[in-house]
Amino acid sequence: MEGIERGSEENARLLRSESRWVDGSEADSESNPWSLMDEDQRQEHGSVRRRLIKKPKRVDSFDVEAMGIYDPNSHHRKDISIWSTLAMAFQTLGVVYGDMGTSPLYVFADVFSKVPIKTEEDVLGALSLVMYTIALLPFAKYVFIVLKANDNGEGGTFALYSLICRYAKVNLLPNQQLADEHISSFKLKLPTPELERALNIKEKLEKKSYLKTLLLLLVLMGTSMIIGDGILTPAMSVMSAVSGLQGQIKGFDTNEVVMLSIVILIGLFSIQRFGTGKVGFTFAPALALWFFCLGSIGIYNILKYDITVIRAFNPAYIYYFFKRNGIKAWSALGGCVLCITGAEAMFADLGHFSVISIQVAFTCVVFPCLLLAYMGQAAYLITYPSSAGRIFYDSVPDGFFWPVLVIATFAAMIASQAMISATFSCVKQSMALGCFPRVKIVHTSRKFMGQIYIPVINWFLMIMCIVVVASFRNTTDIANAYGIAEVGVMMVSTTLVTLVMLLIWQTNLFLALCFPLVFGSVELLYLSAVLTKIREGGWLPLAFAACFLCVMYIWNYGSVLKYRSEVSKKMSMDIMLELGSTLGTVRTPGIGLLYNELVQGTPSSFGQFLLSLPAIHSVIVFVCIKYVPVPVVPQEERFLFRRVCPKDYHMFRCIARYGYKDVRKEDHHAFEQLLIESLEKFLRREAQELALESSIAELDLDSISVRSRDNGGIVSIADEVGELRIPLMHDQRTDGGESSTFEASTSLILPSSIMPSAEEDPSLEYELSALREAIESGFTYLLARGDVRARKESWFLKKLVINYFYAFLRRNCRAGAANMSVPHMNILRAGMTYMV
Repeated sequence: MEGIERGSEENARLLRSESRWVDGSEADSESNPWSLMDEDQRQEHGSVRRRLIKKPKRVDSFDVEAMGIYDPNSHHRKDISIWSTLAMAFQTLGVVYGDMGTSPLYVFADVFSKVPIKTEEDVLGALSLVMYTIALLPFAKYVFIVLKANDNGEGGTFALYSLICRYAKVNLLPNQQLADEHISSFKLKLPTPELERALNIKEKLEKKSYLKTLLLLLVLMGTSMIIGDGILTPAMSVMSAVSGLQGQIKGFDTNEVVMLSIVILIGLFSIQRFGTGKVGFTFAPALALWFFCLGSIGIYNILKYDITVIRAFNPAYIYYFFKRNGIKAWSALGGCVLCITGAEAMFADLGHFSVISIQVAFTCVVFPCLLLAYMGQAAYLITYPSSAGRIFYDSVPDGFFWPVLVIATFAAMIASQAMISATFSCVKQSMALGCFPRVKIVHTSRKFMGQIYIPVINWFLMIMCIVVVASFRNTTDIANAYGIAEVGVMMVSTTLVTLVMLLIWQTNLFLALCFPLVFGSVELLYLSAVLTKIREGGWLPLAFAACFLCVMYIWNYGSVLKYRSEVSKKMSMDIMLELGSTLGTVRTPGIGLLYNELVQGTPSSFGQFLLSLPAIHSVIVFVCIKYVPVPVVPQEERFLFRRVCPKDYHMFRCIARYGYKDVRKEDHHAFEQLLIESLEKFLRREAQELALESSIAELDLDSISVRSRDNGGIVSIADEVGELRIPLMHDQRTDGGESSTFEASTSLILPSSIMPSAEEDPSLEYELSALREAIESGFTYLLARGDVRARKESWFLKKLVINYFYAFLRRNCRAGAANMSVPHMNILRAGMTYMV
């Protein structure tokens, strides 16, 4: 660093202390350079100097590349046209509302299997109960409140969890960085200091480890319930649609219904590998036709049989219903809750649409059509109370049975498709956040990142659906199981949204408490009703949820322990410096990409490679694939770089950041190309920064600063320009105007005679040429095959979980290298044992 040596002794000393990371002595330290200077020295060097050293002075991209302005959810903008909103609202019919739209097939049949129809008040009471359930939970709760608690346009249980993780450090994996807060979609705005309540909640969440664990268990439980819905929805919907053939075709009994349902389910799951993109355009028209049929049949039955069913808008009939039937009415709530199955899909599938489009579709189409359908069935039941068992198909006008049956079957398949896709998305999100074992993910669309296919999950769902249909053999018992899963997910969402209200929205305490008191009380009432059906099939979703919860929590628990063990055993910088630039071995041309989970420090697996290999590559890059709690990380903010050790070591750290909705489509060639391009940009920026600092060291700062006698401080022209890092950030975003933007910004505070030039730095050209020579020799992936074992002094339960269950999951999950599609000839592995 010749510029430092030419400067004054004091300035050179300060610059060397700030730049210690360049020669490796503080390569991965997070210390603030302000600690290197006392107050007198800070005042002595003026405002311009303070501007340059106010931030941690590393010439790396860890806090520069992540400051772009980017809108990954442009389709959520408020200025979207009316026609685009209407078109998107039409599309939601085929993806979001399939499950809820098929509920008229079985709701009244299940309700009146528990409450016999004796008078018309029983029918009106059940109708009023259904109407107000739909109005209160899907309409009031989800449409107007929960949809607003989205994570940059993404919805679902894990979206709420990631949103909370950005406002409070509740993530159990301690690898968050300050640079992550500058991702454009990482909208970290801490609660305002004036609201002590929000700060107290944040402090308690961060300090109490059991609260973090409880929050994670709550999220995992909600996700497990959604996966359970992915099993029960296809079985329930398809079997309900096919059961319409009973009584219509002579000799078509339960066995035939079960066999035909299994055949349809096998076909449904077999086409999942082709993706939903090719048939996506048929989904919305088919569901639109289905909702039109529901509304038309409802109007026909109301006008023909009993128009006075509009009396059910009086909630007093709910009171009469419970007064007349007592405990039977309470049991009938388990069937009533089926009218809102699929309500969670409005929030879970938000990422594909916008809030306004989902609100418009539900308000203008789904809600009125469902009300008309249930009112028409109630009118028919008042006239023919004995038809409760197959009310939907009996209420279809003569001559329309077969068309309606075909449409109902298609609607049931589409509803099943939506829940299967939602299950795939939940598994991918939980896997991205370290809560699910790695499985193979196939992206079925080049345009839409949400369209994925997970073979293992798909065949597991198919087998479970077949087992459910073959075991239960009727929709009544399946409905008992279905209600528990749906209400469980709703209660998890209610809890998380309440926390969002208190911590992030900072809602008035009274209003924030009204949300769980009103909606949570209703959901608890429904839960108490469906839990009584545990022996009649309700045990099934609880068993599914318990299995998936154990798998996800054990994987997360083992991963956290493994990460902490790796952090505690990382190599010290003193050892690296003692080895010298040769690292105690021979450096051969080539680039070695050592994959690890550390965002700081040298992983212990690197020492294992040094001991095992006769030579090491001339360029070493420590690569950390890191998932951050945001939906999408823009491509230009993907990579962060930092130098490790002195320059002649040619060692770097690269952190590749992905959101939980991101698609890692690139093969290893594309990944290598992006990594090298980013590394070259980092080296050039490093040279510019160092040349700029050395040039400033030569200046007499008094000539470009004006002392203020009023406040005793120093006022610099740089105060008018802003932080120096802003043009550097913009420089990274623009391809053609790199030097012009940088020079235009810095020339306001620096003479043109000292502007840095990367071409004049011989060390940069030498390093770039060495990098190109290493690229020609190829890439090698250095992977550590870790064996995680519990310590001998650990408890028996911990040994059982880590040594057997977690070890089994690691052996049978998808390897990390498989996700990169790297040829085996380019991979070197070293065995590691982590004692946790």
